[in-house]
Amino acid sequence: MAGKHLSAERGYRRMVHPRDGEVRFQVAVEQTDLLVVAELDLREEIAAYVSKVRGEIKNWIMFHPEFAESLVPVEVPDSAPDIVQAMAAAARPCGVGPMAAVAGAVAQAVAEEFGTRSRNLLVENGGDTYLRSTRERVVALLADPESGASVGLRIEADAFPVALCASSGTIGHSLSLGSGDLVAVRAKDARFADAAATALCNMLGSEKDMDRVLKRARELANHGLDGVFAQYDAKVAAWGDLELVALD
Repeated sequence: MAGKHLSAERGYRRMVHPRDGEVRFQVAVEQTDLLVVAELDLREEIAAYVSKVRGEIKNWIMFHPEFAESLVPVEVPDSAPDIVQAMAAAARPCGVGPMAAVAGAVAQAVAEEFGTRSRNLLVENGGDTYLRSTRERVVALLADPESGASVGLRIEADAFPVALCASSGTIGHSLSLGSGDLVAVRAKDARFADAAATALCNMLGSEKDMDRVLKRARELANHGLDGVFAQYDAKVAAWGDLELVALD
């Protein structure tokens, strides 16, 4: 695949174990680095599709640089590519810039494009995950890369598709204005879940902010937020449709 690179930093992916009849593979195109679990190896087709989607976003930014630079919502016309419109729409209720939704947008676009090829299709993009599945799944919630994940979110077989997107003030390279260890959002839409996770993590500057984060999460439920998990040091809070389980 031309233009790909492989990241050596995502050690948490070792926890991902495909079920019978599934394969896992990595697709990396420029800054986009996906882990995919599917019923067949689609890496070449997905790489080509990711290149197309990235091209649409990059071309839009070339002529509308505020789309990439803004930390607050921006309006885009109906003539914008679908993925650009979706990112802008997801960011609006969350009060963040549209690029806060880019990882979730790419993950969801891939899963929707190839969903007819694989009924079970899980796409993880730097901690932002969109899942289509016919069976129950458990998604690990990673707040500390050194010690690994001890808590997971169980998702019943009849709940899919589901998005689970995370933001952290201490993990990764994405811009966060907060300092919380982890905020993870469950929603049906990965673009919205990604933007909401960013917005809520921006609010988490100390343990005292936990109640404020949960209050804002409940407000965002009107826009599609189904559940939130937040952690700051040893303090953990959760609200909504979340079944937390201990991981071995």
